Amino acid sequence: MVSQLPVNRVLLLLVLFLAASCSQYEKLLKSDDFQRQLDAAYEYYEDEDWVRAATLIERVLPIYQGTRRAPELSFMLANCYYRRGDYILASHHFDRFVRDYPQNEHAQEAMYMRAYCNYLLSPRPSLDQTSTRRAIDQFTLFINRYPDSDKVDEARELIAELRNKLLEKSFLSARLYYDMGDYRAAIIAFKNSLVDFPETRHREDIMFLILKSSFRLADNSVPERQLERFQNTVDEYYAFIEEYPDSGYRNEADSFLSSSLRVLDNYPTDDLTLEY
Repeated sequence: MVSQLPVNRVLLLLVLFLAASCSQYEKLLKSDDFQRQLDAAYEYYEDEDWVRAATLIERVLPIYQGTRRAPELSFMLANCYYRRGDYILASHHFDRFVRDYPQNEHAQEAMYMRAYCNYLLSPRPSLDQTSTRRAIDQFTLFINRYPDSDKVDEARELIAELRNKLLEKSFLSARLYYDMGDYRAAIIAFKNSLVDFPETRHREDIMFLILKSSFRLADNSVPERQLERFQNTVDEYYAFIEEYPDSGYRNEADSFLSSSLRVLDNYPTDDLTLEY
């Protein structure tokens, strides 16, 4: 029991210290002494107490707007939110800094951090990609504005990573139409995906799914639409085979061609406009 006394005393002193510290901080927040609040903001910032530093900077920044301290405080505030992991507010304040102080010594870093915060906000491919697109745009602006920055290579790598996420989003969105049986929408979405991301690693899968969607759309169509749609299926077959003659999908693709041609053979020759 005696051996525990020193530990208990240390804990008691720590609690008393923290209580006194909180009490002083609360008094400081209620104070009208802006100089004291400013000095304390710098101290908390140096101690990496980002919450208290940000709160005090928010209080004194309006007082110092238009002074030489304003840019420094604005940048510190943005960095506080970034260090706290609040990337939405950090991005907002870095963006504001870039717009308000484009010639400041921290403008380059702020422009990069604005984009980087949105990179950190970018979600998995299945979710909305607004932050992803915003980050790409902002990294691109950064590269164009500061082409000699040592952050350019990193920015390009992050853009490539973000584009891959958009690529996956595009593929998943198109695939969703296919899985829902909306083959007409799937064809449009898959083709748009190829236009937007011709380098996609899903290119073979997409081209095959366009063919498959085309066949199923034709097969499920009313008779008066089947001629045109089975002809489209034949077109998609030859486009796919020309690019991927040894595809693992070849047997299934051939079956779509055979089925389409059997249907087309039942139409009068004068109705056919496709050579095959």
